[in-house]
Amino acid sequence: MSKEVFVMKTGMLIGNQIIIMFIILLIGAFCYLKGIITKDGTKQLSSVALNIVNPVLIFMSYQSEYDKELVHGLLWSFLLSAISYAVTILLTYVLIRKKTPDLAVERVSSIYSNCAFMCIPLINGIYGSEGVLYLTAYLTFFNLLIWTHGLMTMKGERDFSSLIKALLSPSVLSVFIGLIFYLTNIRLPSVPASALQYIADMNTPMAMIIAGATAAQTNVLKALQNKRLYYVSLCKLIILPAAAFFVTWLLSPPPVVLMTVTIAAACPSATMCTMFAVNLDKNPKTASEIFTVTTILSAVTLPLMTIFCDKLTYHM
Repeated sequence: MSKEVFVMKTGMLIGNQIIIMFIILLIGAFCYLKGIITKDGTKQLSSVALNIVNPVLIFMSYQSEYDKELVHGLLWSFLLSAISYAVTILLTYVLIRKKTPDLAVERVSSIYSNCAFMCIPLINGIYGSEGVLYLTAYLTFFNLLIWTHGLMTMKGERDFSSLIKALLSPSVLSVFIGLIFYLTNIRLPSVPASALQYIADMNTPMAMIIAGATAAQTNVLKALQNKRLYYVSLCKLIILPAAAFFVTWLLSPPPVVLMTVTIAAACPSATMCTMFAVNLDKNPKTASEIFTVTTILSAVTLPLMTIFCDKLTYHM
């Protein structure tokens, strides 16, 4: 694939996903402004999304055919994903340490990306089904970490009982159950599988509607004038994924695996951060502002990061 075609294809895929996200987000904002969704309703929807829809989505992502030939690349993907998150988490505590009421929200939003909705169609368009399979390793770490480290960081609790509670959360349990089903090649019958898939398909629109309803409670134009948000966005979209890329690049991993993990890390902030903030009353406005600003800026940063890292990966 020529450089020009790669740039055009990447830009179109990212642009399409951002447009889709903002259409649904605007619908969520409209629902809040018209009183269709209330502030309490936003919290209830977040609870449904976090405890029902998200766990089902995780489980169903493992309901695919087991392929022995791709296991080597998948193992690489698990290794690179673990290193990427380790680098990102450690650097976040160095780069984002200003003692403010929003410190936890800023850190969690900088670490965890919208790696499912933004990344799956992008990786599929560039690297095909092989890339999507490798992405599942990153998504597995995302779900394990955001429901343990992310949840405890947002709560401000780091005791052993909180860790146990987080590990027993529906989404983390669904990761383990899903992996068991995948490795043992157990597939659900078509009827229950279809029912669960309908629920899983609700994840993206529900998350975007919740984010839109939350964003409607804040002044987006004012948020775009907040210099602090641009610093957090710089960390999330460029500094942290670039640092993780260079550390994992030194291991000389398979190029497709390296690019898959890098693109996932460079995606904008996760909608889960906003839903956590809504559920825990941890200033959801700030979480929504970070989500909105990083999503807008990713239209420029994500193609640039992808092209730059792709050039280094295939010419090292």
